[in-house]
Amino acid sequence: MSEPELNIWEKAMGWRKRQMVKSQINEVSQKIRNDTIEEVAKEIEKMTAFGQVTIDSFTVYIRNMKK
Repeated sequence: MSEPELNIWEKAMGWRKRQMVKSQINEVSQKIRNDTIEEVAKEIEKMTAFGQVTIDSFTVYIRNMKK
């Protein structure tokens, strides 16, 4: 393998590694987002200012925001 071919191969491996890291970051950030949304929904379920049907509607709406 000549030197230019090796450089192209090394660059391709670097691109793939960056792609994998970005994918992992996206997965982690989605998990954090979903966990936060679930926490908000649970806290809203504890509220007593509205009727139970309204609270249930709020929590369904909030939980549908998960990705």
